[in-house]
Amino acid sequence: MSAHHDGLIARCRELPAMRTAIVYPCDELALESALVAAAAGIVSPVLVGDPVRMTVLARDRAVHLESCEIVAAADPRAAAVRSVELARNGEVQAIMKGSLHSDELLHAIASPDSGLHTGRRLTHAYVMDVPSYAEPLIVTDAVVNMAPTLDEKREIAQNAIDLARALHVEEIRVAVLSAVETVSARIGSTLDAAALCKMSDRGQITGASVDGPLALDDAVSVQAAREKNIVSAVAGRANVLLVPDFESGNMLAKALILLAKARAAGVVLGAAIPIAFTSRADSIATHVASLAVARLLAARAPATLRGAPRHRATRRA
Repeated sequence: MSAHHDGLIARCRELPAMRTAIVYPCDELALESALVAAAAGIVSPVLVGDPVRMTVLARDRAVHLESCEIVAAADPRAAAVRSVELARNGEVQAIMKGSLHSDELLHAIASPDSGLHTGRRLTHAYVMDVPSYAEPLIVTDAVVNMAPTLDEKREIAQNAIDLARALHVEEIRVAVLSAVETVSARIGSTLDAAALCKMSDRGQITGASVDGPLALDDAVSVQAAREKNIVSAVAGRANVLLVPDFESGNMLAKALILLAKARAAGVVLGAAIPIAFTSRADSIATHVASLAVARLLAARAPATLRGAPRHRATRRA
């Protein structure tokens, strides 16, 4: 694990374990991650998937599932639908993506009858632990929204700010990224950045300092901001990076992970419950950190479904 993520997990120890639907944990990584998070007291896992495959995996890895509830689902799509149903019925407080494609889970969550809609847009955020950076760095949106409009960027920004609040970030500083730090009619992302800053001034985005357009070096390097004569509460000290689009965000996130040795806990925001959303290539540590982020989100804004989650007796498929 890494320093900032360790801090998130430590906060979870002060909270009761969160009943979490693990959607199709039918590979070693997803299943072991759920069990490690359970041992850390972060989650009480509800394993939604093929009981035979999960039992064989557990036997091969010499781990035990006796303490886990198992809900049968024949395939990934069925597991996604069943997990959403558990959330809608108040039986789980969060969902974690297991060994299925992102679209399969997102489709079930975004379905009109999912019961998980809140009126807010679904957005994704990475909570990055970058060894060379002094504080956690939220990167958004590099997964869900491909080419967001100005209004969608406003929603992405607000969701990220609310996430930072849930993680106890005292001073939230949002850098709206572009390739340059000046507004240009030829670069659409700079126009969006300028508009987002004015939206912040007018109270359409709340809870943070927002500045942009900022190039990446301006956002995270005090020296770069100083050399370019950028005077800003955000420049050089950003802890939220709002990227122009999916492509740039995805490349930024992967560059931080592969070249800067960052760990990237992932969550989907805007639904009635938090969704730990990781890549099938992520490590167990990253999965556990993602669940810790989801746990802190749930503590900040409990599920708005039908009453409090109901704890039922373990059900063996």
